[in-house]
Amino acid sequence: MEKLDAITLSVLQAALQQVCDEMDLTFSRAAFSPVIAEANDRSDGIYSALDGSLIAQGSQGLPVFVGVMQYSTRTVIEMIADGRCLPPEPGDIYIVNDPYLGGTHLMDVRFAMPVYRDGKIFCWLSNTGHWPDIGGSVPGGFSASATAVEQEGLRLPPVKLFKKGVLDREIYAIICSNIRVADQRIGDIRAQAAALLIGQDRLNGILDRYGDETVVEAIAELRRRAAEQMRANIAAIPDGTYRSEAFVDSDGVVNEPLTIALAVEKQGDTLTFDFAGSSKPCAGPMNSVLATTLSSVYLAMRHIFPDVPISAGAFEPLIVKRPEGTFLDAKYPRPVSGCAAEVSQRIAEAVFAAMVQALPDKVTAAPAGSSGNFALGGNDPARGRDYVMYQISGGGYGGNSGHDGLTNGCSTIGISKSPPVEIMEQAFPVLYRHYALREGSGGAGKHRGGFGLAYEVEILRGDARASFVMDHGRFGPQGALGGKDGAVNTVTVFRNGEEHVPPHLSKEQDIALKAGDRVRVGTPGGGGYGDPFERDADQVLRDVALGYYTAEEASEKFGVVLSAGELAVDQRATDKQRAS
Repeated sequence: MEKLDAITLSVLQAALQQVCDEMDLTFSRAAFSPVIAEANDRSDGIYSALDGSLIAQGSQGLPVFVGVMQYSTRTVIEMIADGRCLPPEPGDIYIVNDPYLGGTHLMDVRFAMPVYRDGKIFCWLSNTGHWPDIGGSVPGGFSASATAVEQEGLRLPPVKLFKKGVLDREIYAIICSNIRVADQRIGDIRAQAAALLIGQDRLNGILDRYGDETVVEAIAELRRRAAEQMRANIAAIPDGTYRSEAFVDSDGVVNEPLTIALAVEKQGDTLTFDFAGSSKPCAGPMNSVLATTLSSVYLAMRHIFPDVPISAGAFEPLIVKRPEGTFLDAKYPRPVSGCAAEVSQRIAEAVFAAMVQALPDKVTAAPAGSSGNFALGGNDPARGRDYVMYQISGGGYGGNSGHDGLTNGCSTIGISKSPPVEIMEQAFPVLYRHYALREGSGGAGKHRGGFGLAYEVEILRGDARASFVMDHGRFGPQGALGGKDGAVNTVTVFRNGEEHVPPHLSKEQDIALKAGDRVRVGTPGGGGYGDPFERDADQVLRDVALGYYTAEEASEKFGVVLSAGELAVDQRATDKQRAS
């Protein structure tokens, strides 16, 4: 075959990306659950038939799944090879959510389907969707006090949910018998399967047009170029070892912080990530399985070098030492419900804090770093049915060398957005009494952090139970290069006329609520970047005029004094304040 020309290679790269994007779109549009249909907590990708290596992933899929689905698809292939899984046939779709087999938490349910060409598997298509409930001790699966994975919900090894294109009613019945609001899951299951079938159809169209050999050659070349591009980026970093720490508030059971200790060694064109010295496996659900730990490093580097195309090649120069003996390498039966949405973001924060030392012009201060997992389950007497509501929320991004952090951005690990208030109020018996920017929450800096979100939800009718697995309630997102930390996460429950703050600040489960009770949440602001006293005084004045900070905060945080009686900078007083 002649060498693949650049135009054809570019067209095929875009075509493979489009296949994944169309799968993502199909999944969201067909799903029943707001967390998928509105918040886009899902991802789709194409994977190698040989070893499950990533070929392409949807641009609108969650970045945290980029390494996870590669790991889980590889595990399915290995289990088929050694007889632990039934061998595939055309039309088969496997379901798996076992976190120890390359997953995240149990609510992230993965489907995997082989695509056949001339009787042989050409590749695998895989996707992940966050189901709003998977059973377990609390509605929504976020059991803040779980001490074993069985308390978190139903754990599925790879099994064929669809056999030759037909849903296996027996396996489906087993799943439905172990989860809440089971009647709604068929919509998500059909949507998840439909996304894979759409992907298969679109991929076959590309293969028919360009030929299997040409596409295989393009995939290999794209992987080689991604590795080459990542190596070139790394080579520009000064050789050395860069160290950092990040902290998890607590594990939900023992009210003490967990430490993520990271040393990043840059040598030549590779980076080695060593988490030795991190906390030991914990009692509660803030353990991270290896696949999530790896994926967290990969996605952090994607934030730093977004120009590198997503494929397995981009990961080749990134060496992650297995963090054995720490809570970042969880093994059965350690609980893990907090790993995907919370611990993963602390890992990414540790990577940012290390790499900002080496690449101050490319890396930001720490973002909010919490998905704000709030699960509410109960009965709606007006509709005569049970429900499980899952709320995720954004926060502030960290400032960087060029500008302030993004306000109310999505989590570090994803592109998921908060479901619209109007949709949530239609679907569940709740009223959002307040939903606004959390003023003052951005960390001070030459370039300040972005602001978090403040919201308050009231239960309108029936009884309910609330659970929270959040983070950054004890420590705010880290500032960088002299910048200050962003504001911490806050949770307050108002019930029976009294205020309740969880003892673990950002984590608690099974809080009984009734009509009229309220939950108030303030998400973290991003960390500041650079010395706050170097911030342009007119920018501080503008922030005060917009209500982001008070005049007192302007003086305290930024050393900018405003004239009494009018909104203007008192330059002489400001110079004196900053000089002191």
